[in-house]
Amino acid sequence: MHDDTQRAFALVGPGRAGTTIALALTVRGWTCVGVAGRAVDAPSVLTAAELVEAPARAMTEAGRDADLVILATPDSVISDAATTLAPSLRTGALVLHLSGVCTLAELDKLRVERPDAEVGSIHPLQSFPSAEVGVTRLPGSWCAVDGPPEVERIAVSLGLRPFRVENAQRVAYHATATVASNHLVALMGQVARLADAAGVPPAALLPLVRSTLENVDACGPAGALTGPITRGDLDTVARHLDALPDDERRAYRALAEQALRLSGRDDPTLCELLQDPTPGSSS
Repeated sequence: MHDDTQRAFALVGPGRAGTTIALALTVRGWTCVGVAGRAVDAPSVLTAAELVEAPARAMTEAGRDADLVILATPDSVISDAATTLAPSLRTGALVLHLSGVCTLAELDKLRVERPDAEVGSIHPLQSFPSAEVGVTRLPGSWCAVDGPPEVERIAVSLGLRPFRVENAQRVAYHATATVASNHLVALMGQVARLADAAGVPPAALLPLVRSTLENVDACGPAGALTGPITRGDLDTVARHLDALPDDERRAYRALAEQALRLSGRDDPTLCELLQDPTPGSSS
């Protein structure tokens, strides 16, 4: 393959993740030769095409003239999309999917149809509210990779820190990433609700959240844990449960149990307090 400044790629699936990677590649010197999606004139296709200064293309033509194809479709259509674009691939082209949960088995049909092409995957451990913001977040982020060494080289060129995950652990890896990102957001949703109910500005909690994450980074989860659970402060936990709305107690109990587990305390009384007294209810 040529130098990055002479290399061409195509994007299939112009969502936030795919468009972020596409924009990052153009910043690195790659040339985008086409953007494809569900339809040539779909708004997401036209927006991404304008951003990376490339023509919109039909899926059947997506791989034409590209050394690299970024396949950023929903997981359920990766295989079909790869099969659709297969005839347009040039010999030696590399097709990368961005799924965190899927292995390279999703591209088996492509490999049968085009044994002269290569396949791989890159899954950045990062959130992308927009492509422009995403590009600034890529450098320094970790990413799971699979495929030939070229995949790691591309990841490193984008400022990513690649590692490999065994196929058998791929779903567990993605579940971990979901807990780290989506479940954290859900927890912050509870924080916002409780803050509103207590008459506290939700923004007042954000410095505490940020410093807590910094403590986790510096000390690890167990070393960063503070609060009534680590102290065995039964009375305070009981008062918290009494003060919480009925529909917020279950989440508090579940996470307090995890805090107790992390603390390593053997406290049967506290364990009993944290048990849901009415399984199947929210109280």
